[in-house]
Amino acid sequence: MKMRRILSFAFAAILGLSAYAQLPSVKLKDLKGKVVDTSLLKNDGKPFIISFFATWCKPCNRELSAINEQYVDWQEETGVKLVAVSIDQAQNINKVKPLVDGEGWPYEVLLDPNSEFRRAMGVQMIPHVFVIDGNGKIAFSHSGYTDGAEAELIEKVRELVKK
Repeated sequence: MKMRRILSFAFAAILGLSAYAQLPSVKLKDLKGKVVDTSLLKNDGKPFIISFFATWCKPCNRELSAINEQYVDWQEETGVKLVAVSIDQAQNINKVKPLVDGEGWPYEVLLDPNSEFRRAMGVQMIPHVFVIDGNGKIAFSHSGYTDGAEAELIEKVRELVKK
């Protein structure tokens, strides 16, 4: 009886993970006001990165700037793209575009002022990055940022590209 309970719990846990592995559907806007369904985010069958950030989050901005320094090389090598998701609330939303433009970030930027996508993805703290495989499934997730941590991101992307 105990073994059956353990097995059914393990099975439920596996089902829960696979259900979570696909991106949830949340309607967000990009910087031009176009509505984007997050479940449809893709990169022509290649991996991509989703990075949750806020204008006021210093580690987030350091991470996105550090990635930007190598982004062109990453794209040439792997075809990866980065989607930056701002969780700035409505009163700060007007600060996002000036920050992105000022930093010269070439990323696709989505606005999540009500934190719907953040909650749907289970993000507790920012910065938080996800590496999504070419099939739209979550392959890697990491919270927080320390200098040099972007190297782990590109390694995960490289692993996915080799598969």
